[in-house]
Amino acid sequence: MFERIFDYPKAPRTVVVIPSLSLDQEVLAKVSGIHYYEERLLCLLMLLQMPRTRLIYVTSQAIHPAIIDYYLSLLPGIPGEHARRRLTLLNCHDASPKSLTRKVLERPRLVRRIRNAIRDPASAHMTCFNSTPLERTLAVRLNIPLYACDPARADLGSKSNSRKLFRSAGVDLPPGMEDLRDVADIAEALATLKHQDPKLRRAVIKLNEGFSGEGNALFHYDGAPADDSLAAWVSRELPLRLRFEAADESWERYKAKFEQMGGIVEAFIDVAAKRSPSVQCRINPLGEVCILSTHDQLLGGPSGQIFLGCTFPADARYRLEIQDAGARIGALLRDRGALGRFSWISSLRPRRRAGAITPSRLICAREARPIHT
Repeated sequence: MFERIFDYPKAPRTVVVIPSLSLDQEVLAKVSGIHYYEERLLCLLMLLQMPRTRLIYVTSQAIHPAIIDYYLSLLPGIPGEHARRRLTLLNCHDASPKSLTRKVLERPRLVRRIRNAIRDPASAHMTCFNSTPLERTLAVRLNIPLYACDPARADLGSKSNSRKLFRSAGVDLPPGMEDLRDVADIAEALATLKHQDPKLRRAVIKLNEGFSGEGNALFHYDGAPADDSLAAWVSRELPLRLRFEAADESWERYKAKFEQMGGIVEAFIDVAAKRSPSVQCRINPLGEVCILSTHDQLLGGPSGQIFLGCTFPADARYRLEIQDAGARIGALLRDRGALGRFSWISSLRPRRRAGAITPSRLICAREARPIHT
């Protein structure tokens, strides 16, 4: 179907958009404004500039008409009313924190309404924010293909596997340890990093499935001993010194969540001037890695790790460099069976050489959402 339709703007097609965040609900609950995240995929309304394309967009709650009107006003050369006739908006009338896909599956009549709105299943597909067995089940019930990563490959996007991908792709990343499972692993990794770099001031701990920086916590080494007692000191101080990015987080909750999903420890890039660009990519059904866009993230929070927004595109001084790294990472993801949109995010410590700024450290990778931040 991709070969038959994708390259032909006038070919009839239907795109079912399920912008569900099928992620850990306790982690998501810590993200400010999370109930608006279902609107992030409204960018796909731009597909309506193709005159025979129909879009079915499903949300938990109704989207304000002014927001839809705004997006449709951006369509080049297409009257808004023409696009509006090809857009079907459906919602669950449900503001609960459950994932959108689960809400849809719990409503057989809504599933039938979506299915009935698909004029030709042979030219339709479903896309989503991230792919889990829930999204796969919904696509099967709708009898249309899912243009997203196979849920069996979701672990490619964990923090641990992202570090391994970076290493395999030859992309720089901070010193650190992955595949950590419990508090003992965290303490050992923190002590090892300090032994390797006695000048290290801080390290960051990240949940494997953390989101928007909310699963991160910072450990300070102030007053750490320089002898063999370091490991014992870290174990003792860990519950007291950890500073969480998420508001109202506690050591007991964070410890339980880490033991549930695992995570990593990395050296924190501790400089005043720091950039955080991202490159967005896609692996299409033919196995081609496509670079889509770049942007520079705007970060905030207690230690500057919380995503607030972005500016588009990324700085021209390093944009091509991060695109090249994105292509190398994409080739590895493709070879491991990934499909659909993904992005990777870097942290750059500016190094000025004859007016240039070049990357020196890359922090993490994610699929959007196959691969996680």
